[in-house]
Amino acid sequence: MRRFPLKPLLAVLASSSVLAAQPPAIGATALPPTPRLDTAGEWARHGLDTAETRFSRLSAINSNNVGRLGLAWHFRFDRPRGVEATPIMVADTLYVSGPWGVVYALDARNGQLKWQHDPQVPAGKGMHACCDVVNRGVAVEDGRVFVATIDGRLQALDARNGRLLWSTRTFDFDTPYTITGAPRVAQGLVVIGNGGAEYGVRGFVSAYDAQTGELRWRFYTVPGNPADGPDGTISDRPLKDLARSTWRGEWWRYGGGGTVWDSMTWDPELDLLYFGVGNGSPHDRDIRSPGGGDNLFLSSIVAVRRATGEYVWHYQTTPGDSWDYTATQHMILAELKLGNRLRKVLMQAPKNGFFYVLDRATGELLSADKYVPVNWASHVDPGSGRPVETEGARYPTDQPFLVQPSQLGGHNWQPMAWSPDTGLVYIPAQENTGFMMKEPVFRHEPERWNTGVLNPPMPPDPALLEQARASMRGHLLAWDPVRRTATWRTPHSGSWNGGVLATAGGLVFQGVGGEGLVAFDARDGRRLWQSDIWLDILGGPISYTLDGEQYIAAAAGFGSSMHITSSALLPRTGAPVPGGLFVWKLDGKAATPAPTHRPSVTPPADTATEPEIGHGAARYARYCMQCHGAGAVAGGGMPDLRQSPYLSEAALFRRPLLDGLLAARGMPGFADTLKEADADAIRHYIIRMAHTFGRLPAKD
Repeated sequence: MRRFPLKPLLAVLASSSVLAAQPPAIGATALPPTPRLDTAGEWARHGLDTAETRFSRLSAINSNNVGRLGLAWHFRFDRPRGVEATPIMVADTLYVSGPWGVVYALDARNGQLKWQHDPQVPAGKGMHACCDVVNRGVAVEDGRVFVATIDGRLQALDARNGRLLWSTRTFDFDTPYTITGAPRVAQGLVVIGNGGAEYGVRGFVSAYDAQTGELRWRFYTVPGNPADGPDGTISDRPLKDLARSTWRGEWWRYGGGGTVWDSMTWDPELDLLYFGVGNGSPHDRDIRSPGGGDNLFLSSIVAVRRATGEYVWHYQTTPGDSWDYTATQHMILAELKLGNRLRKVLMQAPKNGFFYVLDRATGELLSADKYVPVNWASHVDPGSGRPVETEGARYPTDQPFLVQPSQLGGHNWQPMAWSPDTGLVYIPAQENTGFMMKEPVFRHEPERWNTGVLNPPMPPDPALLEQARASMRGHLLAWDPVRRTATWRTPHSGSWNGGVLATAGGLVFQGVGGEGLVAFDARDGRRLWQSDIWLDILGGPISYTLDGEQYIAAAAGFGSSMHITSSALLPRTGAPVPGGLFVWKLDGKAATPAPTHRPSVTPPADTATEPEIGHGAARYARYCMQCHGAGAVAGGGMPDLRQSPYLSEAALFRRPLLDGLLAARGMPGFADTLKEADADAIRHYIIRMAHTFGRLPAKD
């Protein structure tokens, strides 16, 4: 879809974008300038630079000596759950966020803890987190560390000691929004979005004053209830002129979705901010927008003026998305010579399987090509910019569709990297298929998972499990955006792979599921080195120099949408949780911590009938799988229910599920939805899965 520019909005509209109803920030404080060391060796932004290239000019570690890498030091977080952060290194300090948005400031030389900030998120908020209580990182600017908490607070900390300078609430705590993404700082503004589309929210992105925490502008990504009138924000005009006519029915009853839960980038020269918009709520367009429509700005890249949030252009990658094909994946700004012309471009490989190159000043589509196998669309029409959908792809009523890529996408949130030295984009790509079918009877349940798509349970059949594993393959892809083709692909033994770092040393570093950090030759994809940690590195690795030495650092642990929704495909070891930060250097000699185990728990006898198993499998897939994993195999950050002590007795198992016994720990009760017979059937299914697929050692 081509760009859709609007004339500049009136200044009065821009000034009205600050919402007076927002709670005031607390404790706003001025800080003296922070002393800086040699900034050339820092990793000061989420993607290293404003273009989010994740390309380090450091080359002391290179393809000739990478085999000498050894662990320099490691720091373990003090609590479990998922780890997805990209660390930040400024001056001599590493800043990294862990589960629940806890921030750790560490000495970059040796890993000693300088300070720690715990935002003390109420554990019950975890019930709104689709993919665990993760945090993808902090931003650091002018002596401040900015972090967004999963319960919706944007906070500024003193970089020297972690003291809270201000805290601003970005949404009402009682609503099912969450924040897992890293904030971005752009010339005095801190920008943050949110998540929660599966729970029925309306997406928006907001910019706050970095000094005071005051809201400067807000941009809603989908229209609200027309009866409520305009929002009084900078997005009123584009929603009215462009988006409203692309929606049908009463979409606002379900929120609409369109959350900006991850990728953003900023071009200082054009002073444009770009953000990627997520999927609709529910996923099935026939429910949220009966009668069709493109449903702007779902699954779109949107460009706005940094200072005001004024709309400039958009490009929708998946019009009327019905497959959870978000455009929230990592975006990179670069300059490419296309034909005889040097173009300033934006590149993205979203979940839908097409690699896009756009003119970042205008939004013009320059190319769109399949980077993984795709069957929902034959191609993207270069004239209209729209995908040409295949027959049956929108899974008509009672007709399932085996879509490729699946809802996990050809590339998920893990960041890719761009090397101007090789001219290649390195993508953590994956090949997979997914069964999609309309929910037979859709019933919207407030603050619960509402997609309108049937979640097929993992059957207790080892042969089918093996088939499912074989259908999912991960690989590191080197994509040439000028020639519009793959230069090389290096397959992984597993299906899931993590974020990417490219360096001037001719290397590409990537977290590979279950194998830790791996170094590849940037020219041909050969494996050159592999770490000996067993944890997953899902966020992006970074590189920095200090005292003349180059380091590679990465946050490692468990927790991702893959491990939560398809963890039966990736059985975990008995590795201890929590994760932490690991740092390597040439000839590093630190010992790698070894995994420890506790005795496995023997499940109760499997006495269920096949109808009970079938009923329990369906209820588990609807209400439990998002957190506890497909097939009741957890991903490492959440309890593995096959080892739950509550499994021993039916009456005991009902306590957390129906009575809300563990609500304070983030496990909601389901008494308003499930009956005792449902709870008992879920228990029978978990017992069957424990006997069928074996038992993992319990985790420390």
